[in-house]
Amino acid sequence: MTGALMPFSPIHPEKLSQAVVRQIEKLILRGILRPGERLPAERELSERLGVSRPSLREAVAELQDRGLLASRAGAGVYVAEVFGSAFAPALVDLIRSDDEAVFDYVSFRRDMEGLAAERAAQFGSDTDLAVIDTLFSKMEAAHGKRNPADEAELDADFHLAIVEASHNVIMLHMMRSMYDLLRAGVFYNRQTMFRQRITRETLLDQHREINAALQARDPKGARAAVEGHLDYVRQSLVDGRTADRHEVIAKQRLDHERSR
Repeated sequence: MTGALMPFSPIHPEKLSQAVVRQIEKLILRGILRPGERLPAERELSERLGVSRPSLREAVAELQDRGLLASRAGAGVYVAEVFGSAFAPALVDLIRSDDEAVFDYVSFRRDMEGLAAERAAQFGSDTDLAVIDTLFSKMEAAHGKRNPADEAELDADFHLAIVEASHNVIMLHMMRSMYDLLRAGVFYNRQTMFRQRITRETLLDQHREINAALQARDPKGARAAVEGHLDYVRQSLVDGRTADRHEVIAKQRLDHERSR
C-alpha cells in the first residue's frame, strides 16, 4: 500500500547523558540506591559508567532538577530523601499519641510482609535469598552482644530484604518508609518488649524459622512464619500495655498504704 501511513518513527540516537539518567533512575526505583546514599566521586562514577565527565554532569544536573539527587556543599551528590517517609511530621505526632496506632501498624505489617515473604519464596532469586540469609547470620552474631541495638537494626534490615526479594517496587518504597519509623521508635522498640517476658532468643528463633522457610522456597511456610512472628509481637505489646496499667494501679495502692 504505497503512501499509506505506517506506524514507524525516525530513530534518534540517545544522548549518553540520557542513558546515565535512565540507569540511575532504575537504581533508585528498584531500591538499590537508597535515600541519603552518596554517589561515587565524579571521576570514579564516570569511569564506571564509561561516559565523559561532561555527560555525567549533565545527567546529574537533570536528576537534581527533578529532585531525585541532591548535592551537599563539600560532601558530594546524594540520593534525595524523596522516598524518605510516607508520613508527614504532623501525622507522626498523631500516631505517637494514639494507643491503637501501634496495633494497626503491626496488623498492616503482618498482611504486607506475609505477602512479601510468600512472593520472595516464589520469585526471589538465589542472590536475594543469599542476602536474607547473610542478614540472619549477622543477627545471630549480634545476638551474643549485651547491647541489643545492633540486633534490632539488623532485624529491620532482615524484614526489608524480604520485601526487596518480592520484587514489587511499590511495596518496597512503602515498607521502607514504615521501617524508618520503626527504627526511630515511633511505633515500638525491642527494649519495651524485653520488659515483659520476651526474650531475644524467642525473637531470634522466629527469624530463624522465617529464614529457613525462605531458603527452602516454601511460600506458605514463609508467610505463616512471618504472620506468626508478628502475631507474637502484637500480643507482647498488648501484654506490655496491660502490665503498664497494672503497675500504675499498684503504685497508687502502695502510695496510699505508705501514707496511712
